[in-house]
Amino acid sequence: MKSRDVLEKFVKDGSNTSASWNKTPLALKLGVQYPIIQGALGGFSTQRLASIVSNFGGLGSFGAHGLAPDAIKTVIEQIREQTSKPFAMNLWVSMEDDRAFTSSREAFDRSLKPLAPLIKEFGGILPAFQPYAPIKFESQMRVIIDAKVPVFSFIFGIPPKEILEECRKQNIVTIGGATTPEEAIALDKAGVDAIVASGFEGGGHRGSFLRAAENSLYGTFSLVPQVADLVSVPVIAAGGIADARGIVAAFALGAQGVQMGTAFLGSEESGASKLHRETILQNKAGHTALTKGFTGRLARGVQNHLMDLMNDKEIETLPYPLQRLLVKNLTAYSEKAVRPELMQLWAGQSAPLSRHSDAKTFLKELVSELDNNMKERNL
Repeated sequence: MKSRDVLEKFVKDGSNTSASWNKTPLALKLGVQYPIIQGALGGFSTQRLASIVSNFGGLGSFGAHGLAPDAIKTVIEQIREQTSKPFAMNLWVSMEDDRAFTSSREAFDRSLKPLAPLIKEFGGILPAFQPYAPIKFESQMRVIIDAKVPVFSFIFGIPPKEILEECRKQNIVTIGGATTPEEAIALDKAGVDAIVASGFEGGGHRGSFLRAAENSLYGTFSLVPQVADLVSVPVIAAGGIADARGIVAAFALGAQGVQMGTAFLGSEESGASKLHRETILQNKAGHTALTKGFTGRLARGVQNHLMDLMNDKEIETLPYPLQRLLVKNLTAYSEKAVRPELMQLWAGQSAPLSRHSDAKTFLKELVSELDNNMKERNL
């Protein structure tokens, strides 16, 4: 639905919106009460958080891209033990950079060099080089399709046609991530059921796949209406949305739902460490920046000493996920030593708007504020 059509619909139905703002075609397609999607949160996903969001009436998500197929099967079973509502499993179509297969021991040693003194400072053991052992996307997908999960979301590419067709046969709703209008068009042509228009304000990785991430930096306010005007499926706004005001704005831009990541990352139910959650909730994440130094792929996090170190032009960055595995060795010791300045602290630009450590309380207040905002604006 075009952005102007969505706005006209809200204006026309204004007298009834306090009770119906959430009844978008996207919500109907997903089978949820509220078109509010919890971001997959990568390695900070938990079964508990996903089930809480789904049980409330939104769409809980679990980021499984780093898990082996057997582990994904277990996660799905555990989520289903906690909720009978729809939920999403999220994967990366592109699991690694091409250079990951040929990266050498010498490159590993060069990338380890600036981190080694810090690891030794904590009394840690330096990691040893290991050739890359891939997890295959197709093997992960086999588990998701066989389990007939309600929703499959993905970034960093488009799954093969055969996989999308099989999802349709199994009534699995597919949601693809786009960071540019061109990516959204490609996803629409591939036949996905909905598209996340992901602005560069968001925390975590930029899931670009047609151009380099550095050349795909659209802001949410610019990206969402362009995508809404170009595609035939519901658009989900993501990136910098942390409260009711952001959702009202997203709907006015043509979105039929929103995806929120950092707003849930600060909750106790997420898999983020206590230091990470405190950084978000205590307004210590006011300055974020983009870096490839943490994982090898462009991502947004709190700018701290570790990010400044890894962004140094003299530092050699390994391809994804080798760089991610390398840096995690340091951050594990940093967390134990209570040194947040040497940790990977993922967060979006709207992190200072995060207030709640309890996901259910956050959702209750969010929906209440939305009811009031939509009614006041007749949107």
